[in-house]
Formats: sequence, C-alpha cells, structure tokens
Amino acid sequence: LYNEYIGNAESPAQVRDGLLNALGDTFFVFSSIEVARYHRDAGNPVYFYEFQHRPSSANGVLPDFVKADHGAEIAFVFGKPFLAGDV
Repeated sequence: LYNEYIGNAESPAQVRDGLLNALGDTFFVFSSIEVARYHRDAGNPVYFYEFQHRPSSANGVLPDFVKADHGAEIAFVFGKPFLAGDV
C-alpha cells in the first residue's frame, strides 16, 4: 500500500496527497465499488463518477490542494439555492 500511494513521493505535499488518496479510497471508493457491483450483479445499470471541480466558494476557505470535498457536487446538481442557504 505504501508503494501504491506514497512510494515515489519527493516532497511533503506529495506525501500528503498520497495519504489523502489512500483515505479517500478507503472511506469512499472501495465501498462505492462494492455497492456498484451488487447493483450490476442484480442486472441494473451502474454509473460511477468522480467529481473534481473546485467550487469558487472554496477560494479563501479551503487550502489550494483541496479540489472538491464530499458533497461539493450538490450545488452543481441542484443549483444556487443550496449555495445561498435559501433552503
């Protein structure tokens, strides 16, 4: 696992990114793939995506290395009311 995520890191930022990828895979990707396989095996179509667009609302709030947090796509899917707190 070390070689997969951190093995060739040449800077602390690359180590950080490797650890974040490892944690993201552990907490989100692995379980999502497992659920997708269950749906596939039941004969249902499965669509899998990874949202990576950094919302402009993150500027000045999140560090630059954070692209999109869990749930960041909600504002893009449902629109501005979720960004403005009008719900």
